[in-house]
Amino acid sequence: MMTTFTLIAAAAAALQASPAPAPDYAQDAAWLCRPGRADACAVEQDVTVIRADGKRKVERFRAARQPAFDCFYVYPTVSMDQSANSDMTIGDEERQVAASQAARFTAKCRVFAPMYRQVTLGALRAAMTGQPNPGDRAMALADVTAAWNAYLARDNGGRGVVLIGHSQGASVLKALIAQSIEGQPIRRNIVSAMLIGTNVAVPAGADVGGDLKRMPLCRSATQYGCVVTYTSFRADAPPPANSRFARVPDAGMVAGCTNPAALAGGKAVADAILGTAGAGQSSARPGPWTRDGAPLTTRFVKVPGLISTECVARDGFAYLAVTVNADPADARTDAIVGDVTYQGRVLADWGLHLIDMPAVMGDLVALADTQAQAWRGIGLPAK
Repeated sequence: MMTTFTLIAAAAAALQASPAPAPDYAQDAAWLCRPGRADACAVEQDVTVIRADGKRKVERFRAARQPAFDCFYVYPTVSMDQSANSDMTIGDEERQVAASQAARFTAKCRVFAPMYRQVTLGALRAAMTGQPNPGDRAMALADVTAAWNAYLARDNGGRGVVLIGHSQGASVLKALIAQSIEGQPIRRNIVSAMLIGTNVAVPAGADVGGDLKRMPLCRSATQYGCVVTYTSFRADAPPPANSRFARVPDAGMVAGCTNPAALAGGKAVADAILGTAGAGQSSARPGPWTRDGAPLTTRFVKVPGLISTECVARDGFAYLAVTVNADPADARTDAIVGDVTYQGRVLADWGLHLIDMPAVMGDLVALADTQAQAWRGIGLPAK
């Protein structure tokens, strides 16, 4: 979802047969990110911090030298390949989304991110416009399962691991957990599963028992072996009746929502880390970040206190409500982009899908570290 719907439509018109053969994850070339490489997860992550009075400073990013746990990341639907399922060639779209969603976790963990033959943007566009969807989701799951097994055999060595996925990547990880992790000894190594931008069904009033039978929703930062999940919408633009997110069709089930900024519930100021140039070509372009229009020199920006998040259950939907705390005295912009747009029109049923992770990125990274410490029993109570 990081490119224009115009390009998506063009890709949909040119769909070809799915690529082959299956990837070999014993080969480094099959991985988008691996530790110790100059790859998509080793790019510059410096942040310009802008205070409410307009003053700014640059925070330099440093990757951890000896991270104590791992992160296994599966990226969302980004491929512009002219096939229903993507090939295994690393393109700019995969590099860009990894830089935005995964690279910051290297401050705390070793990041492993497999390439996989995902359902492409063209196939997604075909499905959205009522055409037969030629994308093979079983192929995508089979690839990620093979990558997971290769990681366990080659790299894990008993370390704790945080599973991280967004959109299609989160859906694939949800299926991986249900089929290959729950009920298996490796479940003991799962620090948490961050399944973001997809619906995870749970029974109404419960934290486990729907899509996943043993891994509950996370309700504390020191809880581990649990799931962080949400889909985000503007607080003043809740999910419309036709929303694809924030509700599930099964009777008695609801979509899980856990707020990374306040797992115990309630509204909290989020540690948003946003893209200086916006949320991608499928979103509106951002205006100046401050009244003076001064440009930023980093790829990422923090706006402390400007964004708050809260899990809301309303009208059959459960979602992360994102509030921009507008203040006339604040020197920063109130116009935070992240809605999916097509031909200048906001697609309300997608919510803030393009900034599901950036809206709470700092919280997600800190949470992964806190949960990993709890998993290791370092000065924190396990729950």
